[in-house]
Amino acid sequence: MGFFSRRSGISRRTKDLVSQTTLENAFDRRTFVIAAGMGGLGTILAARMAYIAIAENERWVLESESNRVNLSLIPPRRGWILDRNGAPLASNRADFRVDVIPDRMNDPEKTIEELAKILDLEATTIADITKRIDDARGFQPIEVATGLDYDQFAAISVRLPDLPGVVPQRGFSRFYPTGPSVGHLIGYVGPASAEEYEENPDPILITPGYKIGKDALEKQFEQDLRGEPGARRVEVTASGRIVRDLETREDIQGDPVRLTIDGPLQDYAARRIGLESGSCVVMDCETGDLLCMASMPSFDPNSFSAGIGRVEYSMLRDDERVPLRNKVLKGLYPPGSTVKPMHCMAFLDAGVKPEEAIMCNGGRRIGNRFFNCWSNHGRVDMAKAIYQSCDSYFYHFAQQVGFAKVAEWAKKMGLGEEFDLPVTSQFYGTVPSPAWKERKFEREWQPFDTVNSSIGQGYYLTNPLQLAVMAARLATGDRVLPRLRLTDDQPKFEHFAFTPAEIDYVRQAMSDTVNGPGTAGRARLPFDDILMAGKTGTAQVVSLSVSDGRSGPWKYRDHGLFVFFAPFDKPKYAGAVVIEHGGGSGAAYPIARDVMTFLFDPAKGMEALRALEEQWGGTAQERLDRKYRAYAAANGEAVPPVPTRDEDIFDQVEAEARVAARQPEQLAEEAIQPRVDTRTAQEVRDASPPPQAAPAPAPAQTPSATATPASGAVPE
Repeated sequence: MGFFSRRSGISRRTKDLVSQTTLENAFDRRTFVIAAGMGGLGTILAARMAYIAIAENERWVLESESNRVNLSLIPPRRGWILDRNGAPLASNRADFRVDVIPDRMNDPEKTIEELAKILDLEATTIADITKRIDDARGFQPIEVATGLDYDQFAAISVRLPDLPGVVPQRGFSRFYPTGPSVGHLIGYVGPASAEEYEENPDPILITPGYKIGKDALEKQFEQDLRGEPGARRVEVTASGRIVRDLETREDIQGDPVRLTIDGPLQDYAARRIGLESGSCVVMDCETGDLLCMASMPSFDPNSFSAGIGRVEYSMLRDDERVPLRNKVLKGLYPPGSTVKPMHCMAFLDAGVKPEEAIMCNGGRRIGNRFFNCWSNHGRVDMAKAIYQSCDSYFYHFAQQVGFAKVAEWAKKMGLGEEFDLPVTSQFYGTVPSPAWKERKFEREWQPFDTVNSSIGQGYYLTNPLQLAVMAARLATGDRVLPRLRLTDDQPKFEHFAFTPAEIDYVRQAMSDTVNGPGTAGRARLPFDDILMAGKTGTAQVVSLSVSDGRSGPWKYRDHGLFVFFAPFDKPKYAGAVVIEHGGGSGAAYPIARDVMTFLFDPAKGMEALRALEEQWGGTAQERLDRKYRAYAAANGEAVPPVPTRDEDIFDQVEAEARVAARQPEQLAEEAIQPRVDTRTAQEVRDASPPPQAAPAPAPAQTPSATATPASGAVPE
């Protein structure tokens, strides 16, 4: 009974729950909810579509257009750097090149491997590229190769769908026609660094193929040379293949920069330095125009602009002659006896008469010490002191007038001066004086300091440009200022308070140095109507106990210096030659002679140079190329990588130059012992030019015209 009752209750409840009405109501509710949801979703989608189609119409049109059209910047052609005659020192040439952008590369290792096969890249080149990719910011273009032929360019272009991140380009690259001859003068170009882009986030800086000035004049005149980029719109497929050009806006080339430099003279001087390490500066006495600023050995700026490889960089870095250092501006040397004519001007200003004389018996006693002269000159007046370079004379009169007076005139004549030139930096050296020593070392000036400084040694330090300026000021009596950018202005210079007779006296004595009984007979020009005046100098780098200055290890040999101007009676050109560790001034003045010969007669100058280059094994560029091949063969891949930033390379070079400039201070702590001439009279005569080679002596304006050469005199 109970069982049936419970069962009938269940049956009744089931019938109540599952009725037709219940089912219909449940279906209607579900339908409403779903419909409402779908309607709401549809409304949202419709609203979103309306927003995209109306409110964001412009944005999406641009996005769709960018998928179809590619817009890229065209790097502007750099302005040319021209010499004074309008010939290019830095120009542009048509070029096929290829870069990579790391951010766009799916597999950098595989991509570089493919490029290496197509371009036949060397293992060291591949290693350099890989390192640059690893070190660069992802957006920064990395140069793989430049100067490609058309077949290589085409081979890469057809493989672009399989080489993401690779950017082949047709454009222009920087070209330096005379290569190493202008390396230090002009500098080079290179891609902008990440730091440069962060400082100036201009999109052109990270455009493949775009380069900016990195050193020297390329860097100093960057804003003039840069130009304005162009733009190119092309239609592309989804894979990036170009379908057709749509529109191109041409770039605007940068402005040319015209220098005072004489291109052929610059190249000649650089080549004439030959196997030596040194510099040559020539300037116009009337305008201050710098005609030549050659520093050798040098580097090929074309290599740096293309991205120098580790082998070539290591070769330059390991060379003891420091080809990466600009010796014109950052080489500091004791000026030696080249300053003696200038010291005579200081003596004249202090009241010393030209005819006042001393007796040189191989030296001079000052106080209780005897200071040697390099030879025994007998009776010496001012003219003979200059053309025979008698140390004793300068010991005596520098003590008499005080070196503070001499230092005053050294500064007036350009030593220790930093010139207003468009250069990245210049070392301006030291003009020592009692006040300077007290300030720097907190020690009193000693008599041997005057002795050392009176002959251009001790703490004295100058660069070749300053020596050239000193020569121009001596020649003219004017405060000639050097300039490097050519303008139509005719500068006017302050005139020093010397009489024409005093200036002529020193000129004549310097002429006798070359054309009379002086120390530089082999510097005579091969012309009957043009005489060059000059002054030799030998700068010791180590004491006599270490080296005799002429032989032994290269780094222990004396520096050779020569300052000059021509024509001596009406100076038009002046300059200086400094040869590092050349063994004395005899290494410097033959170079000055040939450079000035070329300036007055290019054919005669080239004839002399060609004969020398045959002995040396070719031009500077040919010798550099041969040296690179030999270095690469000997060292292979076992060389360290190039520093990531070019700036790091030259910062290190400059730091080393500053250290080298301080080395002469060690000698300055004691009295210099001049090299004594140990040759016989016959050896001296054999080393001198034949008498018939000498031009007729100048009219007897000074005592020097009738002076007798000292026995055993030798180029100092």
